Order: sequence, then structure tokens, then C-alpha cells
Amino acid sequence: MRRIVIGGQIDKERLAATVRNICGDKALVTVKTDIEAAMDVKTNIADYYLGACNTGGGGALAMAIALLGAHKCATVSMPGNIKTDDEIKFEIIAGKKAFGFTAQHIEMVVPVILAEILK
Repeated sequence: MRRIVIGGQIDKERLAATVRNICGDKALVTVKTDIEAAMDVKTNIADYYLGACNTGGGGALAMAIALLGAHKCATVSMPGNIKTDDEIKFEIIAGKKAFGFTAQHIEMVVPVILAEILK
């Protein structure tokens, strides 16, 4: 079972509901503050961090970048720019643990992220 924490600055409950709906009993999903969520990944309490904000990288990933390092984080969408499914999958394969995106793209990027991490 994967352990996924929801951080970010906006739409945490909507993001969590989307993740729970897709994962079912394959993941434990918890909503936390950004710092708590990032610390959970850093200390192996959680496997992955997902966060949304208006830019996809700032409020979504700031604490994750600070605590995990930029090499463990990926912005997969920002206004006017969404990474392709293959680019998103590559980020996961490359070992990224925290993913940021705009709230407007939750339905587009989250299923791609979850399909890869639930393999």
C-alpha cells in the first residue's frame, strides 16, 4: 500500500478525494500542512507528496523543495504548460517523490502520476 500525503496551498480536499477515488484501497491518503507532508516523505512516513497551487511550483512545492531538495521534486503542470504523460512518468522513474501542479490540472495529471506509482 502506498502512503500519499497531500500538501499544497489550494484545493487539498478536492485533490485528496481525487486520489482516494483513483487509488481505492491501494493507498492511504492523508491531508496535511505543507511542512508536515514534506517531513512525512523525508522521514519515510509517506511515500509521495502531491500538492496544488496557482503556479504549480511555488505554493505547491516550496516546503517539499526546502526539505527534500529540488532533485526529489517535480512541477508537472503550470499555467499554460502541462508535461506529457511520458514526461510525468519519467519524473517518477527518476526517483521524484513530490509533485506540484495547478489545481486546474488535477484531473489531467493526477491519474498519470498515480498509475505510475501504483505499479
